[in-house]
Amino acid sequence: MKIIAGNWKMNGTRADLDTMIGAISKVKTENRVILCVPFTLLRAGVENVAIGAQDISAHAKGAYTGEVSGAMLREAGAKYVIVGHSERRMYHDETNDIVRQKVQMALESGLTPIVCVGETMEEKRAGKTFDVIESMVRESLPTDVHDDIIIAYEPRWAIGAGITPTTQEIADAHKVIADTLSYMGLDGTPILYGASVNPLNVGDIVAIRNVGGVLVGGASLKPQEFVTIIESAK
Repeated sequence: MKIIAGNWKMNGTRADLDTMIGAISKVKTENRVILCVPFTLLRAGVENVAIGAQDISAHAKGAYTGEVSGAMLREAGAKYVIVGHSERRMYHDETNDIVRQKVQMALESGLTPIVCVGETMEEKRAGKTFDVIESMVRESLPTDVHDDIIIAYEPRWAIGAGITPTTQEIADAHKVIADTLSYMGLDGTPILYGASVNPLNVGDIVAIRNVGGVLVGGASLKPQEFVTIIESAK
């Protein structure tokens, strides 16, 4: 079984979600399918499609205009939440410490966090890839976490650029993450790959050791492509 998670980012309408869920509902798969949608589209999923959010407040409640708490996400129907996506880190200056607080809040709210880690092009060129992703895993997770979590490796230099790292690059990064999680007592934690995933490369990607599924961006908005990805990930 693989985890196939779609990140709609700031896209989609209720009609789009209905169409996508209808398309996925016809697919026979053992894979776990998750759609992470904007706050306005949150609702309970169906039998083979779980719904997730794309962010969570680090606060339980209070005077934090524009924030959405874990309890609110859960009440709206979400079961998962993306935390620390590269775009949140880039555009909203989210540090590992902020991500850790959000992960803690997600767990306390009964949500499964999908925690994103990955290096920039500058870090890659400087030969810091492994050090960066190891520190991101260590510092983005609560020290006493033993709950259900998911890690997503998204090389930031490949996102939205139509670039896919080599098989060896993906394998090496996932091994570092898996070894770090093992050291933290989190053996068996699913590690997704996310950056420029499409129907043509998903089969090769999920065949790589330590890759437990994929986090899909643009292709998750297109029913035919996303269904093909779900069916091709074995």
